[in-house]
Amino acid sequence: MSRRLETLDPQLVLGAYAVGVFPMADHRDAPSVYWVEPRRRAVLPLDGFHLSRSLRKTIASDRYRVTADQAFDRVLAMCAEAVPGRPETWINIGIERVFHDLHEMGCAHSVECWDGDELVGGLYGLALGRAFFGESMVSRATDASKVALAWLVARLKVGGFTLLDCQFQTDHLASLGAVEISRPDYVALLSGALAGADGASLDAAGLRAGDFGALDRLPPAGAAPDSSTTVSGPLSGKDVVQLLVHTS
Repeated sequence: MSRRLETLDPQLVLGAYAVGVFPMADHRDAPSVYWVEPRRRAVLPLDGFHLSRSLRKTIASDRYRVTADQAFDRVLAMCAEAVPGRPETWINIGIERVFHDLHEMGCAHSVECWDGDELVGGLYGLALGRAFFGESMVSRATDASKVALAWLVARLKVGGFTLLDCQFQTDHLASLGAVEISRPDYVALLSGALAGADGASLDAAGLRAGDFGALDRLPPAGAAPDSSTTVSGPLSGKDVVQLLVHTS
């Protein structure tokens, strides 16, 4: 007999992230989730992204075309797929469905990497206030997830975000600049990122929001100033490298 799938309410999920808790499942077909609050939390300081020489070259050469929120459900599905070396996933159907709903609400976002018309990697996560909670990355081509993360960091910096939560530390994340902090230190960073609901720019939870789309309105480097237009064309990888190497 099949077990009834637990339905996750988007507002419940937003409330959980706001206090530092997030859902996970034991496996893809698990009917329910459990709620996690790590004692040690991985965060990636936005001015501390480690841009290796080889990754800088890959980004600057525009090896991959990078987009945002153009294939959210496909990125989410790719992250949930079983692959060699990772036969199980913590993303069950309930988590997949609620993040689809959160994306429709404008709270969940993706970054995609394309090789021609083929989706070869990306990441997705949740934006709440000025915090971004990275959920999962996926790569089907060399360095595709690293490129997606680099573009995400640039996007968050331009958009006024102050916290990139990576949940659990891994060697891969550490190589890109992620650090592990205590729960009290994380709560302090989270509180700062969620503070200031002053009505100027609010997200779906009523918090002062970072602007996830600000990067898309940024003129490319060297573009002639033109007060009559807000979009000068898509940024190049070289523009993103400049954003990453110049700290704010």
